[in-house]
Amino acid sequence: MWGWWRFGKWTVLIMFLHIIAILIFTKGFLLTRTELPHSSHCSDLSQSPCHSSPSSSSCWTKPAVDRLIIIVLDALRFDFVAPSSFFEEKQPWMDKLKVLQRMASENPSSAKIFKAIADPPTTSLQRLKGLTTGALPTFIDVGNSFGAPAIVEDNFISQLIQNGKRVVMMGDDTWTQLFPNHFNKSYPYPSFNVKDLNTVDNGCIEHLLPSLYQQDWDVLIAHFLGVDHAGHIHGVDSTLMIEKLEQYNAVLEKVIKELQNQSGPGKLHENSLLLVMGDHGQTLNGDHGGGSPEEVETSIFAMSFKDLPSLPSEFDSSSCEPSKNICISSIPQVDFAVTVSSLLGVPFPFGSIGRVNPELYALAVCTWNLDDDKTWNNQDQTKLEEWLQNYANVLCINSWQVKRYIDVYSASSVIGFSSEDLFRISDLYSKADENWSYTKNLSSYKNGSSNTSLPVLKRQIVAYSNFLSYVAELARSKWTEFNLKMMGTGIGIMLLSLYCHTLAIKKLNKSYGVSLLSSRDSGISFGLMLTFFMVLIRAGSLLSNSYILKEGKAANFLLATTGIMTLRYSFMKNKMLIEAAIFLLLTFIFRIAIEVGLFKQAATSQFMSSSSSWMLGISISQSLWTYMAEIMPILALIVLGYFLYKSISSCYWGIPKYVIMGTILCYFLVALHWISESNILDLAHFLKGFGKNCIPRTVYAITLVQLSLLAIVPMFCKEETSNCRGSLFVKMMSILSACSSTIIILQGKQGALVALGSLLAGYCMMRLQGIEQHTVSGTAGISILDPLPVLQWSLLAVCLLFASGHWCAFDGLRYGAAFVGFDEFILIPQAILLTIDTFGFSHILSVFGLPLFVAFPSSFNQTEHKSLFPIKLFWIFMVYGLITAITATATILCVTIQRRHLMVWGLFAPKFVFDVVGLILTDLLIFVASIYYFNGLEDRIGNAELRRLW
Repeated sequence: MWGWWRFGKWTVLIMFLHIIAILIFTKGFLLTRTELPHSSHCSDLSQSPCHSSPSSSSCWTKPAVDRLIIIVLDALRFDFVAPSSFFEEKQPWMDKLKVLQRMASENPSSAKIFKAIADPPTTSLQRLKGLTTGALPTFIDVGNSFGAPAIVEDNFISQLIQNGKRVVMMGDDTWTQLFPNHFNKSYPYPSFNVKDLNTVDNGCIEHLLPSLYQQDWDVLIAHFLGVDHAGHIHGVDSTLMIEKLEQYNAVLEKVIKELQNQSGPGKLHENSLLLVMGDHGQTLNGDHGGGSPEEVETSIFAMSFKDLPSLPSEFDSSSCEPSKNICISSIPQVDFAVTVSSLLGVPFPFGSIGRVNPELYALAVCTWNLDDDKTWNNQDQTKLEEWLQNYANVLCINSWQVKRYIDVYSASSVIGFSSEDLFRISDLYSKADENWSYTKNLSSYKNGSSNTSLPVLKRQIVAYSNFLSYVAELARSKWTEFNLKMMGTGIGIMLLSLYCHTLAIKKLNKSYGVSLLSSRDSGISFGLMLTFFMVLIRAGSLLSNSYILKEGKAANFLLATTGIMTLRYSFMKNKMLIEAAIFLLLTFIFRIAIEVGLFKQAATSQFMSSSSSWMLGISISQSLWTYMAEIMPILALIVLGYFLYKSISSCYWGIPKYVIMGTILCYFLVALHWISESNILDLAHFLKGFGKNCIPRTVYAITLVQLSLLAIVPMFCKEETSNCRGSLFVKMMSILSACSSTIIILQGKQGALVALGSLLAGYCMMRLQGIEQHTVSGTAGISILDPLPVLQWSLLAVCLLFASGHWCAFDGLRYGAAFVGFDEFILIPQAILLTIDTFGFSHILSVFGLPLFVAFPSSFNQTEHKSLFPIKLFWIFMVYGLITAITATATILCVTIQRRHLMVWGLFAPKFVFDVVGLILTDLLIFVASIYYFNGLEDRIGNAELRRLW
């Protein structure tokens, strides 16, 4: 392996530099908001300028409710709750939660629907953390979504426990991971099997209704998951989603009825508040994690069980639907923790930057000992003044708590806020605080004029609201601390790695007679210039959030452009016209597939109701399309199997033949698996249950055995052949076939079609390589290498990522693939399967398929000496890795430039994570592939010849 090390040391060095650069840059870029260890206490209020509660039994605020019922419906879209009349077009999933709409219509002063706005990223873990702490999310927590760590920051749940409140939880077990040992009773259920729509929900239903009659709790939390899982697997526009919503409506109707029955004077729920809410929304195909309106917009339904006065119009921001008599307000989710804390009378979480929402707070206004007149009018100024005085005092406490947090954060944090920001914060707070003394004195006069005090109170409330709004917006713009020195160091090391990459390629070219120059000695070849230009365009496009959203389309456009240039040369030479035309046709087909894969509002049910993956953007209600959708993937598998069989028909090497035969067997099993999920083939009845888990696990086991044979057997058995091209081709087909079966079964029915399309595209690229140039006539030992086919292969890999239904965001992960063959969540197997599904076509098969350009001689360069095969293979690996590294470096530069962009955490940061993970994976795969393919070359080429070259 001495010859390999001459090349392999460069791959090791470059991979090491990439890892160091990414770790350092990530440490600076994803250095999240400093989480302070401080907690709020009742005694802290003595330090504030606000009124202390006259009651010794209360804390910061007077408790407005005795019991709180929080029902979380995971991934609750806003249009699941709001009436369809609020939207331009009615959809099948709308108006299913009728009981909530009816309550909001019949009791507008005591029941209200809110549009709740979440801060991205919209993963469940971060949303629960944001809801309970009142703080903005930290991006790094996305990585912990499959293993939630306990929250150490001060939060609403901890404040309940510290102040003697009893909490009962049922449903999603994420709560018990975030808040271990916090609940008096808990009924957790596993939450990560997205194919299971009922276990968590049934557990909630089992314990929820009986708990309403019990007196051993003050706060009850029930977290349902069925809607979230139904969206992930089947999409919003699916029968199962509608059935889930109807089930929830029935459950909520029972809950509300029981609460109403027990809400009379002296009864258990006389002073209870019901909150039905979502943690985030979801796109129409059931994804969430990003920052699109569908993902960040969810809902809160709040209901008190007393007749309440209406909120003063100055503080009512509702938009109403007169025909339905329903008004809907908006509330940032960051306001939730501090608002419910004020209603329950517990200290606000130390790090909360939310504002006590006036409309949600007003739903408990009846506890302020008002008489039977429940309307605000000119003759009831005293009651209006009392409410405003109480709310102003709550906002005073709220503002003092936020100001305290900002001061402590700025003193404790390494970077914190700028001096200008701190001055602006202090100025706004000082102005509001100065007016507060005057407001308190004015309100203390019993005989004071209400006409005088009311405007003063309203101005005071506006002053505090302006302060709190400014702090929240400032925090959103600077919620993450960027360590520019570490980021700069990381960028510098990445640039150094690019230099080393270029140096390695240059040394390879110079030492071994490999040339990038034109065969006519007229300078740099057109292929090299075009490659450089395309890479530059792709790197520059990453500065735009629009181009990142449409990255698959941009890559396809660049791929089609290279195809047009290739077609031009085909016409000029009158050769390979069919291959050039097929290649362009395939780019068009991939363009359509990318359009479908990127169309986040394309409901899954519009594609393949029998599979979790999309196939055709055509309604399958017609029988013809239904059968085509079922049969086409199986036909693609047959074609792939036939091609593999033909590839080994003349092969006399033992292990590769057995490996490929094993893959053909796997293709047969995959077809059976799809048939077992089909609703139209008779064979499905006999295979139900058998194919669900047994077949995928059998495919995984065969793949593992195949890879083990390919890795271990060559160490002990030498191939007795001098045919370098044939040996390289067989090794390539062996490793690709071994990996393909697992990737295809994870991808679903589109996997076979994507695999077939990539195979045809690779064949066309291989046939067309070198069409612009050929070996220099009369110059022995010089091989003209064109980087354009490598660029095309790289662009094709990007197209495959998007064409297979992925995109560079956390909601672009196909979580259902992690449960193919499994019913329960097991971290390591699910993580491996999700990684293979995400990077299978775009990285694994693409890197191991690079020898395609060496194993087959170009039609325009048939005279290459066999000693140049390993050099050309190494050169192709290096160029492919360089293109990937340039793209990742451009992404790193772009997120540095756009670090204050509005969509940095919703779009640029996920793109950064996907690109750097892809880069490290590419480096690792190139390292493994080079060892795999180089093994045995010394024997076939001859050690003496190889040593002479090296």
